Amino acid sequence: MIQRFEALVVNKQGERFTVNTQQLTLDDLPQGEVLIRVHYSGVNYKDSLASIPNGNIVSTYPISPGIDMAGVVVSSEDSRFKEGDEVIATSYGIGVSQSGGYSQYARVPADWIVPLPDGLSLKEAMIIGTAGFTAALSVLRLEENRLAPDQGSVLVTGATGGVGSFAVSILSNLGYSVEASTGKESEHGYLKEIGATTIVSREEVYDGKLRTLGKQKWSGAVDPVGGEPLAAVLSQIKYGGSVAVSGLTAGTSLPATVFPFILRGVNLLGIDSVNCPMETRLKVWQRLATNFKFAHLEQLIQQEITLKELPDVLPTLLKGEARGRTIVKL
Repeated sequence: MIQRFEALVVNKQGERFTVNTQQLTLDDLPQGEVLIRVHYSGVNYKDSLASIPNGNIVSTYPISPGIDMAGVVVSSEDSRFKEGDEVIATSYGIGVSQSGGYSQYARVPADWIVPLPDGLSLKEAMIIGTAGFTAALSVLRLEENRLAPDQGSVLVTGATGGVGSFAVSILSNLGYSVEASTGKESEHGYLKEIGATTIVSREEVYDGKLRTLGKQKWSGAVDPVGGEPLAAVLSQIKYGGSVAVSGLTAGTSLPATVFPFILRGVNLLGIDSVNCPMETRLKVWQRLATNFKFAHLEQLIQQEITLKELPDVLPTLLKGEARGRTIVKL
């Protein structure tokens, strides 16, 4: 019988804000049909926001953050899952409106759970996590909008981050010529290792001047950056090309014109991994276990840490210091 277990707990009471590991019991967990023994979680931008008092992402306290988890079913009230099943749970309200993966045990609604597909281990699933899933969903949506390797190079902005690194690797694995954009000269070698054909500076993508239309450079783009750089990217996409946008690290405003859309037929594809329909979610995870999976998956691990190390690591994503993925071993 499970007595007590460890979890990272974030709490806010008035002006007092705390982030620390605590001993919990099953009674502390939220409602849900499936109890999971968590083996791995990951560190995402949302998790970092959940760890600061003004992150404006957590809807209820106290909470264990962690929007990703992979583990083994301990008990289930739903016939789709049984004791011993290996499963993945990401997105929805996990780690935001109810306690998530930064806990040795988690209770999750059955409708939020994906069976671990053949071809992936629990650890690999969390190397991928929400970042890899978002990148894979971006590539899937670009494919659905007629992107193909013979159409020219594909741009990936924010290429050293979690979404960017996975997008570079997946696209390269599928035979695309990938132009990876970064402001970090020290990471050029890393980007080449994970599949980038060419490295372009941030200034080559956006030099600080917004133009109605620029030279047509890329057949498509994966953009986890947003803001003014996204507006610049849109103006440089080839006729009929698409941009899959999933992030806002450069800001939430988009000071673009309609001209890329009405003169070049450019598509702006919104990528939402939180409420992605289960049918699509299963399809993406299956692709991640097959032709989206690349040989150097473990190279994308920046570090593997414990719960106790999380409070020191979480702020790094907010400072733009992350490269690849940080995974948490529970």
